[in-house]
Parts: sequence; C-alpha cells; structure tokens
Amino acid sequence: MMDLTFTEEQELLRQAAQEFAETRIAPKISEMEETGRVNDEVVRALGEAEMMALTIPEEYGGLGLGYTARLIALEEIGKVSVATAMMLQVLGLGIEPIILAGSEEQKQKYLPGLASGERLATVAVTEATGGSDPGGSRSTYKKDGDDYIINGRKVFITNSHIADTIVALARDEEDDSGRAFSTFIVEAGMEGFKATHREHKVGMRGCNTGELSFENCRVSKDNLLGVEGKGMRVAMAAIGDVGRGGMVGCALGLHAACLEASLKFASERILYGKPISNLQSIQNKLAEMKIDLDAGRLLGYRAAAIQDKGIRSSNEFAVAKYFTTEAAQKAAKVAVDIHGGYGCMEEFAVSRYYRDAAVLGPSAGTSDIMKVIIAGWILKPYRK
Repeated sequence: MMDLTFTEEQELLRQAAQEFAETRIAPKISEMEETGRVNDEVVRALGEAEMMALTIPEEYGGLGLGYTARLIALEEIGKVSVATAMMLQVLGLGIEPIILAGSEEQKQKYLPGLASGERLATVAVTEATGGSDPGGSRSTYKKDGDDYIINGRKVFITNSHIADTIVALARDEEDDSGRAFSTFIVEAGMEGFKATHREHKVGMRGCNTGELSFENCRVSKDNLLGVEGKGMRVAMAAIGDVGRGGMVGCALGLHAACLEASLKFASERILYGKPISNLQSIQNKLAEMKIDLDAGRLLGYRAAAIQDKGIRSSNEFAVAKYFTTEAAQKAAKVAVDIHGGYGCMEEFAVSRYYRDAAVLGPSAGTSDIMKVIIAGWILKPYRK
C-alpha cells in the first residue's frame, strides 16, 4: 500500500516554501498584476531559495529531492501566486529534457546554472497549428556541415522572454515520412533566434507567455539533445511527466487558496445577524471544495510518488491534471459566488484566482486531450 504522508524532510520543505511564498512573493503580487511582467526580484529569490534545483541531481549542483518535493513546492507557492508557480513549473519543464537525454557535457554545461537560477529554461513545442498535435509541427531543421539550421515559430511559450536556455522541437525537413523530430538546446543570443510577441493573458499576469522565432538559427551539433530523429520522445516524456505534474501543483495551490479565502470570508461575513457560514448552502459549497481538493491531492501525489520510484507516470498525471485543473476552475467560480459582489472587486484575491484559473485548463494539454490520453491508456489491453 502506498504511503502518501510527507516525510520529515518533505514537511520541512513545505514549511520553507510556504514561508518563502508569503515573504518573498506576496509583496510583489500587486506589481505583477499591474505590469503583467515577471518580477525580477521574485526570479532571483527563487534561485537563491534553490526552488529551481529540486529535481536536478546533486552532482550537477541540484538538491536531488525528486518530484514529490517539486509538487509540494509548487502547491505552496501556488497558494500565494499561481503565476509564479506556473513560471517555476515551466522552468522545471525546460530542465527535464536535459536531465533525461542530455550528454554528460551538456549536463555539466547547463544544469549547474539552471540549479542556481543563473540560467532560466523553457520548452518550445507548441505552434500555431495546435499544441495538441505536436506531430503537426512545421518548424524544421536541416544539417549544414557540423551544424543544424532551424526555422519556425513557436507560440504560447511560457517564460518566452526570460528564458536563455530553450529546448526546441523541430522536424527534419528532408525526411519524407514527416516523423523525424529532434530536440535542440537553443541559447538566447544565438543568431537567428528571437523572442518576439508578448501575450497579454486574462490571468497569471506575473508569468510571461509569448512567441519565439527561429530564422535560419544556426545550432552546433553539440546542442543536439538526445538522438537525432527521436526528439519527440524526449519532448513528450518531459511534458507528460513533468509538465502535467507541474500543472497539478499549480492547480492544487490555487484550489487551496480559493478554499482558504472562502472559509475566512464566510466566517466573517454577517447576514441577518449571523455568519453566512451558518447557511447550509454555503457549507455544502465549502465541503465540496474540500472534497475535491483532497481527491486532487491524492491523485497528484500518487503520480509523483510513482515517478520518484523511477517509473513513468504520464498516464497517472493525465488523470491528476484533468481532475485538479477542472476542480480548481470550479473552486474559483464557487469562491467568487461565496464572496458575492465582493468577489468581483480587485482588492479581493478571489477575483485574481478566477482569472488565473482560466489559464490552467489549456496549459500542458487541454482537458479534452487528457481524456483522450486516459482513454487510450485504459483501452490499450483491449486492443488487438
């Protein structure tokens, strides 16, 4: 039977992440909301607190604490700022392909800087043709001597304008099958690479999203990540196990914040001489929020525990990602309902939660795509 209680080390990490979020991130939320920009002080603080180092092996300057630890940190940070949790989760997503498929030289070159926060990472897979179909990618590469030339455009890329280490997926333009994809480590400043358009999202305004352009971008053969032609496997393994796992942490944090804000408001809001928490209809809403939060935690931490054993958990994370992001969106709506007219006022955090929740669903795979993945998983034994 799987034990999902936190170890002493994990509980200490939870407390540290909670304190970090409340002291280093919370004071910057208003500024991030007003500007819509990533806060440089928050980024530096994340590096100083080793929040980017959690899954990186110790021999490369990381903490090697694993994926349950990462989920704990993301949930606690997400309670205060899901935008910052999203930024952090994508930093981890950009790191994972190098851990999974990087050569020793690549690991020595990139991972120490990524662990300390001196480098910032992202993954560039999604294109205008649809993030749900990475196989339809139109970005291409071709060999040119000892180099590769990449051309294409990536959209909806989190950390697009702050990342200096980009794991990019492209298709071999000379392969007639259209199935040969490779991943490359592209560095900001390389000729032909540029971060272009910045998106203006309805929520998660302290987390940068934008477009990346590759125009005859020349990349050394030393920056090929993994085996040429097998890059789709690298990219999708990172997204399935780490990207979706990170979204679970973001969703749990937002959900917990919605519940906490609703409990506090319902206990303090007086109607007809009594707190509205005395009303059974309000109690039912609060109870459902708690039930969904606990169920989501069980699904998410189960998947992370499997991953920490070295077992692929992309299917389990698909289940957890679907449930937790849907539940968080529901919780945000209920939180606004409980607050009544106050829920529509910007000085109440639930209005931000409601906007932030809208970004959870499509990130790292829509809810409909999660159901496609889950159905394929459970039907596999029955297919001949």
